Amino acid sequence: MGHRKKSSKRLRAKTILRLPDLEQSKNAVLNSLAAASSQESYGHAIDEFICWYCSEPRLAFNRSVVLRYRFFLEQKNLAPSTINVRLAAVRRLAHEAADTGLLGPELAAGIGRVKGAKRLGIRIGNWLTVEQSRTLLGERQGDGLRGKRDRAILVLLIGCGLRRAELVGLGLEDFQVREEHWVIADLIGKGKHIRTVPVPAWTKRFVDEWTDAASISTGALFRRVGRLGKIWGAGLTPKAIWHIVKAAAKRADIKNLAPHDLRRTCARHLAGGELEQIQFLLGHASVQTTEHYLGCKQKLRHAVNDNLGLEGV
Repeated sequence: MGHRKKSSKRLRAKTILRLPDLEQSKNAVLNSLAAASSQESYGHAIDEFICWYCSEPRLAFNRSVVLRYRFFLEQKNLAPSTINVRLAAVRRLAHEAADTGLLGPELAAGIGRVKGAKRLGIRIGNWLTVEQSRTLLGERQGDGLRGKRDRAILVLLIGCGLRRAELVGLGLEDFQVREEHWVIADLIGKGKHIRTVPVPAWTKRFVDEWTDAASISTGALFRRVGRLGKIWGAGLTPKAIWHIVKAAAKRADIKNLAPHDLRRTCARHLAGGELEQIQFLLGHASVQTTEHYLGCKQKLRHAVNDNLGLEGV
């Protein structure tokens, strides 16, 4: 009976997927991803592929077609990293289609063997010098509440190396004292990894200026500020953080600055500190796993990000 079931599944498997099949497989991919940022990235990449795939008449979904798609992406002069994200999404799409019996497993396996675009050299990313950081933080961010809020956002991004999604999820109650040091306690980061982030005294000072001025005593740390200088709404979005950083960079005459560059800036200024402590701070791996493999404990009283060289801003 089990053998008959398996055979019928093979008979249903297709070589050409229609739009409903692709949408079903896309939903399966997105449901398998925990992080909202990954869902957004993969969703966009799969939509791009579906648009290309359906523009051609009756294409088979196999290795040759995905190779053609890779060539199409390369002709658009996209960065290798962008092409590789698109291809990773297509491989995942094929895997889910095969898993639900829509696509033959041998076709999915062939698609899985499509190699990504070659990267020439190693991308080291963008970050600010101490002087540029001082300029960015020293620039007037505007009058009133909005200016205080935006400055608090910038100092948390640089001072604590937070991701945008982590920043917008902060609540006032997340700031606690541990080992005589202010921290953001039990921050849930990428991949649902939990870490505790030390908050330098100079960073906390700007956060307090914002919360005092906005009379925030509970709930979301960062809120929208209306034209009349009143706070409203449940909180900011990651996209709003992007615009705040871009506007601040423009005022400071710093080009091509993204929020993640401020996280990278924090890491670069910590070079020379204990590598394990920097890993704890940035949350590149779970604290529990890092402690297990490295046999070290996170030091909160003498936190690595206390000495960024920006204490006097």
